[in-house]
Amino acid sequence: MKKYGEVKFCLYMTLAGAVAVPAIGQSASPQPATCQRIQLTGEVNQGHQWRAAFGEGWVFRVLPIVSRGKTDVSGWDLVVDRAHPAGYPDALLLATPPYNSIGEREIGTTYGLRAQDAIGWNPRRFHLLIRPAALREGQRAFRELDRERQLLGGSAPAPDDAMKKATAELVALERHAATGEFRILDARIWPGVGQPAPYAQNWALQSEKTPHSDVSMMGNPPTPLGRLDWIRFSVTLWLPSDWKAPGSVAASPAPCAQ
Repeated sequence: MKKYGEVKFCLYMTLAGAVAVPAIGQSASPQPATCQRIQLTGEVNQGHQWRAAFGEGWVFRVLPIVSRGKTDVSGWDLVVDRAHPAGYPDALLLATPPYNSIGEREIGTTYGLRAQDAIGWNPRRFHLLIRPAALREGQRAFRELDRERQLLGGSAPAPDDAMKKATAELVALERHAATGEFRILDARIWPGVGQPAPYAQNWALQSEKTPHSDVSMMGNPPTPLGRLDWIRFSVTLWLPSDWKAPGSVAASPAPCAQ
């Protein structure tokens, strides 16, 4: 099974300068003043998944990270997909680059993060495609980038016209993506005993601000990265004002997130 977020290229790193890439969330046209604010809450144990429908055939999923051959990886990927899954890559991954690097869509002991660093990065902001057609277009462009890069055969090849076109298509889709936030409300972790990665220093300091408890290793020796055992969380989505949310979901008009 291919882990969400684990792909063979990093779009913005590989194609820097190939196309003009705006800040994610910026749009060429003014954003509407009012959105439909959707609020979801849940909890999930390590190795398990959580899901909630939020309207118009879309489902938010919190899926356990699957990483072949690595026993020190724990945590979850944030995934937005259709109720009948449309496959990889999903609507959140497509709208939240970079694709092969540490990112806000993954809460886990990946890329050298310890368990305490992962919860210190809180809240997480992401974007998501909200039109089924945009998901299909994004998947096609994403796969075209992967195919072209394999043909060019390097880790950072000079972008050709096909790669530039696919990149521009993804950027255009991201301009119209919705905004979301994932906030950890409580957690149980086995803290890692390793030193924080240089880029994780601030999250290490912020970890005490996220409510959590340290749990016993139950006779197991401590590990450099530790483990994420359980989290309770909230998910907030800012969607178009005419969004049709199910009656079981908390929804209310609110200013759109920038």
